[in-house]
Amino acid sequence: MTRVRLCFHDRCFDGTASAALFYRFYREKFDPAAEFSFTGMTHRASQPWTPGLFDGDENAIVDFKYSNSPKVTWWFDHHQSAFLTPADAEQFRSHPGPHMFYEPDYKSCTKLIATIAKEKFGFDTKPLEDLIHWGDIIDGAQYPTPESAVELTEPATQLGLVIEAAPEDGLPARIIPELAYRPLAEMVKLPLVAKHLGPLLERHRKSIEILRQRAEAVDGVIFFDVSDLDLEGYNKFIPYLLHPECVYSVSVSSSPVRAKVSLGTNPWNQATADKNLASLAEKFGGGGHPRVSAISFDPADLPRARQVARDLAAQLRAK
Repeated sequence: MTRVRLCFHDRCFDGTASAALFYRFYREKFDPAAEFSFTGMTHRASQPWTPGLFDGDENAIVDFKYSNSPKVTWWFDHHQSAFLTPADAEQFRSHPGPHMFYEPDYKSCTKLIATIAKEKFGFDTKPLEDLIHWGDIIDGAQYPTPESAVELTEPATQLGLVIEAAPEDGLPARIIPELAYRPLAEMVKLPLVAKHLGPLLERHRKSIEILRQRAEAVDGVIFFDVSDLDLEGYNKFIPYLLHPECVYSVSVSSSPVRAKVSLGTNPWNQATADKNLASLAEKFGGGGHPRVSAISFDPADLPRARQVARDLAAQLRAK
């Protein structure tokens, strides 16, 4: 029996969906009896890859940064900031390995894995079409309107809320095997998901009012600081619902593991969006995509995170 360690982007719909897709793909195309262990990865100020983590016969990473460990046998990612060091990037380019896939043009890692699994390995993705569709919508911010992104009426967006914000460590890892085989409408009814949904929807409604009070919209840039509140998993589209005239948002939030600066671009107002937010974040050890990125600081460095966020907001506001 093959032991598979699967590392995925924790508290992220695309990361969790990517893990579910890989789980089903591997079991159906390689080893139906494989024993999986799941590790949710969080972007931190420090090195994310701890000694001894890659303890499987197969070690896979989806929707998260590259590791130069020779023990890693599968890797899928779509972020501009996929490599911790230039040396890592060079190693991948020189020796990518047969199961290492990096495509930053993809909107979601879920869609990337689906494409590779289908085209290179003959995997039937049809049973997972809904999951793949919503992975691309949610991670690629491809909602038709701000309202549709904030109302959270679809099972996928409700599940995304629970994955991102449930106050239960390890929940995304626990639902991966179910998500690989159940429709999204069934997922939100599972007890381990449903018990969180009601309270989180109420928290979501309150967060809209909190951001309405705290957001400063100046020169096309929204800034707000909610680092004194338990709001790291807030809906990132709320600022653009409240201030549709703005192009960018910059925010500060915090959790026990990090202080976080988030940078975003309004998906419905991109005509003048000419800044690469991943490149801005990389200057401070962060990264992401050209349209959305983040920087993680040590929790004790919250004052610095606040200053960096203010400075970035001022930079984006400059003509």
